[in-house]
Amino acid sequence: MKVAVVGGGMMGVSLGYFLAQEGVAVEIYEASSDLGGLAGQVLLEDGTSVDRFFHAILSSDAYLRQLCDELNLTSHLQLKEKRMGIYHQGEIHPVNGIFDFLRFPTLRSIDRLRLCLAVLCTQYLRAWRRLEGVNAEEWLVKLCGERVFKSIWRPMLRSKYGEVFDDVPATQIWASTKSMRSICAGFAQKQLVGHLIGGHLALINALAKNIEKMGGKIHLGRPVQEIMIEDGRAWGLRFGNKAIPYEAVIATVPAPLYRQLIPDAPPTYHGFLDRIEYMGIIVPLLVLDRPISGYWRLNIADERFSYTSLIETTTFIDPQFLGGHHLVYLPKYTMPDSWWQQLSDDEIQTIWLYEFETMFPAFDQSWIRQFLVHREPYFEPVHRLDGTDHIPSIKTPVENLYLATTAQFYPKLNNCESVSKHARHVAQIVLDEQCHCYRQQNGQTPQVVDNERVVV
Repeated sequence: MKVAVVGGGMMGVSLGYFLAQEGVAVEIYEASSDLGGLAGQVLLEDGTSVDRFFHAILSSDAYLRQLCDELNLTSHLQLKEKRMGIYHQGEIHPVNGIFDFLRFPTLRSIDRLRLCLAVLCTQYLRAWRRLEGVNAEEWLVKLCGERVFKSIWRPMLRSKYGEVFDDVPATQIWASTKSMRSICAGFAQKQLVGHLIGGHLALINALAKNIEKMGGKIHLGRPVQEIMIEDGRAWGLRFGNKAIPYEAVIATVPAPLYRQLIPDAPPTYHGFLDRIEYMGIIVPLLVLDRPISGYWRLNIADERFSYTSLIETTTFIDPQFLGGHHLVYLPKYTMPDSWWQQLSDDEIQTIWLYEFETMFPAFDQSWIRQFLVHREPYFEPVHRLDGTDHIPSIKTPVENLYLATTAQFYPKLNNCESVSKHARHVAQIVLDEQCHCYRQQNGQTPQVVDNERVVV
């Protein structure tokens, strides 16, 4: 069976690997010259390769760690105990466990207790579906009270979701808080986070190598122009005036880009895809000659700042693996058409450094080795109240066409663990359905006469 995978990010390469293991002839098409997508890397001026975006592997990432075991990468996985914090009213406060919440200095005793109970309630809640139609603000005020919401939660919601923060379901808070519990070990709730030496790209390259060993092919710098659909059935991919036929096609790109590739899909399906919303992201990477915060992640509960959090990945990645550099990511989530996305890199740098110096008065710009700005218009799907009707299915209305996208994760977080788990699930669906089709054809696999067909 010949299957085409559109997109060479973590999702596409994982899918290709799982399918190739089952004897499928997989071909992956990636528009850029490198694999990785959001998990890709960038070269610094001295030639050091670092992640474009911030990534971490948690001790609870079962599917991701299983992949590492299969690919003999476990010895490259390093886990460390690291701290998290909140920047609030000009100060950094640790939030590594319940006791830190109980000691939170800027809240009254009753507010600390309510905040602590809210975190516990969220972490241990299982019936998350009851929260789908509940506004996050409404739910947090009920749990924590108005003072705690305005002081802690509201600034973080605004910084993360911007203009749509008041339409976010409580399931988003549930998913974020539950993930923090999942990386805790023991009663003391020590945080265990880590990385692969070489970054997530080391995992992606290992997957790609195994795909090719099993007979699969990976095409870089080969943008797909159209997924060919005829009589309600996907039959191949178009490149210029030629098309290559496949028994099945799996798209792993964001919904807005996927929609452009299927002009001959049913109009109702186009309309459905148009209703799927995404947040974009701007992520300046501050490359320093020294550490700055001592925290893996600082959530910013202060509306004066443009960035939503501070992620210092070199608190759990030894700088010796990164050319001696210290890496600080300062993300800001925006809508894809936001004016923030129109600012130049120099304008972003001016704003971010001014705010960074406000947060760290002792900071000196001479510590900066490099300042890079990365952007993505479709970084993370937006799920609004009662928005489960807008979650796309893996099986599409077009026969032999499948979609594997982060918009299907709800309510789970958009991270590489979710991608790995979802890719296994999608691969199994494709295998089951295609094998069923073959059985209906008396076990005869559709034959491809020519490797290419001319598109008139």
